[in-house]
Amino acid sequence: MTLLARTGARYARILGVGRALPSRVVDNAEMCTYIDSSDEWIRQRTGIVERRWIADGESVETLARDASLEAIANSGVAPADIDAVIVSTVSYFHQTPGLAPKLAFQLGAIGAAAYDISAACAGFCYAIAQAEALIRSGAATHVLVVGAETLSRLTDLSDRSTAFLFADGAGAVVIGPSDVNGISPVVWGSDGEAGPTIHQATDWEGAVRDQTWPYIWMDGRQVFRWASGFVADAALDILEKSGLTPDDLDTFIPHQANNRITDAMLRHLKLPEHVKVARSIVNYGNNSAASIPIAMSEMLASGEAKSGDTALIIGFGAGLVYAGQVVTLP
Repeated sequence: MTLLARTGARYARILGVGRALPSRVVDNAEMCTYIDSSDEWIRQRTGIVERRWIADGESVETLARDASLEAIANSGVAPADIDAVIVSTVSYFHQTPGLAPKLAFQLGAIGAAAYDISAACAGFCYAIAQAEALIRSGAATHVLVVGAETLSRLTDLSDRSTAFLFADGAGAVVIGPSDVNGISPVVWGSDGEAGPTIHQATDWEGAVRDQTWPYIWMDGRQVFRWASGFVADAALDILEKSGLTPDDLDTFIPHQANNRITDAMLRHLKLPEHVKVARSIVNYGNNSAASIPIAMSEMLASGEAKSGDTALIIGFGAGLVYAGQVVTLP
């Protein structure tokens, strides 16, 4: 007896992208009422001018829904034809059930396979890799990938080293079959030994027992060294595995962790001047798993990037984990 196997489309690509941002704008002046800092210091250290935090009536669920609706509309795919939903988030506070099944039902993707992943700021690229594999294996035809975060709920406003960084938002893409390849092989990995570099200050059991809140803690200097060195090397590996050179790129969309990290990666990669670089952190802060799709959507909406452009995307964060690909923009 031989088990049956199936195969799917030869290639996959992004068909549509969307984003959703909270209504509350928190500028550096307001931030400096929480911490001893200044607008100039925050801009110089990170590039951030303002960030978005959820207001009453907004949540990680509403952001994920709105970003998904925009991505679906832009893709031309009917919700009923989406047969898998992957949500990357570290700020959905229900251990079970996950956000993805609830989101799939709300969107009308009835019966879709649906699950959450936790890969922090690399989660969007992790999910892209999974979606591409699902489509090429035949396990799915159209996959909705969502990065959604409300990091303001995990931010310690008394921590001068992190309070100004984290923000809220959601970004989503629909991925489907293609006659030409639109997603390169993924380069990904982890360094669990360095996990304490970015971590939740206490687990949920400890939070309940000690009545403390599990804020995010980060060693910013160590993250900077890791991202500007090791992760930048991984970006070069992505290019090599994609079959492209820096001259072939149109756009660079790294996780929006810090403009200084982006600048360091640019120096390491030696990208030519024609490559457009995402800087959405300036107005939206660090949105973790949502930062890359938010930046991608913004660049397309503004005309800074266009359909058919090649974009190097790479995420990196708590774990420590990293992942990236070259994709063709929808």
